Amino acid sequence: MNRIRTLGLLLGAALAVAACSKSQDQAAPEAAAAPAVPPPHPTAPTLSGVGRQKAPDGTTVSFDGIKSGDTVTSPFRVGFAVTVAKIAPAGTPDPGTGHFHLIIDSPLPPQNAPLPASDTVKHYGKGQTEDTLTLPPGQHTLQIELADGTHVPFDPPVVSDVITVTVK
Repeated sequence: MNRIRTLGLLLGAALAVAACSKSQDQAAPEAAAAPAVPPPHPTAPTLSGVGRQKAPDGTTVSFDGIKSGDTVTSPFRVGFAVTVAKIAPAGTPDPGTGHFHLIIDSPLPPQNAPLPASDTVKHYGKGQTEDTLTLPPGQHTLQIELADGTHVPFDPPVVSDVITVTVK
């Protein structure tokens, strides 16, 4: 009985992997009818084939309420500010809108694909403009990047200066 259960689990896992690896044009009709994320805006393709939205002229991002060299006690508030572009939840296809990503103790991720969510790349896909961070004691670098509704960085990238904070 355990052998049958194990084989069933393996078959189920294989089918799930196969279903997840289908390209969008091979997906089931119901999946193709309602994509989870809108397609990228019409822009120049990147190496990965993902289009990048042109950044609105003059768009900048910066930190609000915290600056490089600050010493903070964890948890601490970090705010995000933007000029020109508009903040909107992830999935919003409108040109000139985007949402924040916070890069922690890491260089910028590759710019030719959606930004990965990880311990070092925090997504603010609901349109948040601040967060309370809990980081271990020591020095940490922080950088903001603005991305479009599909989490793809703008072209050119809209990033803040890297700031360094010390957590007590």
